[in-house]
Amino acid sequence: MKRIIKGAEPPCLLKYRQTQDANYDDYRPKEPLKRALLAEQGYICCYCMQRISIDNMEIEHNKPQADNPHLQLDYKNLIASCSGNRGQGKKNLHCNARKGDYEGTHRNYKMNLNPVDSNKNCENQIKYSSTGKILSICDDETINHELNEVLNLNYQTIRENRKIALDTVITVLNKKFPNKTWSQEAIKKKLEELSSKDADGKYSPYCQSIVWYLSKRLNNP
Repeated sequence: MKRIIKGAEPPCLLKYRQTQDANYDDYRPKEPLKRALLAEQGYICCYCMQRISIDNMEIEHNKPQADNPHLQLDYKNLIASCSGNRGQGKKNLHCNARKGDYEGTHRNYKMNLNPVDSNKNCENQIKYSSTGKILSICDDETINHELNEVLNLNYQTIRENRKIALDTVITVLNKKFPNKTWSQEAIKKKLEELSSKDADGKYSPYCQSIVWYLSKRLNNP
């Protein structure tokens, strides 16, 4: 999971919200809004960090619109998620698809992990293992529950993809430093690269899990 810094809303959303009886379901077209969210998030899912595009993303209401109708067109409440295997059975759902299903049966549930919370950085609440598993940095039961049950972020495919992404970076650095003693400058350079969007405005998929590992390696050489 990567923290999202919300920017200015797209003019099209502002204009529509000012019309009479404006509501999310009738808001059309949604493509400009999707593009704004994708650019803001560097084209990765707000939860699992896999690559997303305008064709395979969903607009999620961070706080459910059913319980917060006044926020249904609030840009700060809108984020981009992957489709999360929607339609492939509950056990395979993850991210927004899983969260929506969970909230549907646990009304008024309030998430502690929040990628757009400006007061609590979600990146400081989680850690990753070398196997790609994501878990609470302080073994917090509530956070682990949200990671595993509400968002299903340890779904096998996602976990394996995180491991592959990390192993790829480790392999590159090991080839550059055959004795496996990576230079501090090399780690810092890779951290800067993974923490920034590329020339196309995109983050690397699963970037934050690699950032966590490299930051730990930098601080504990």
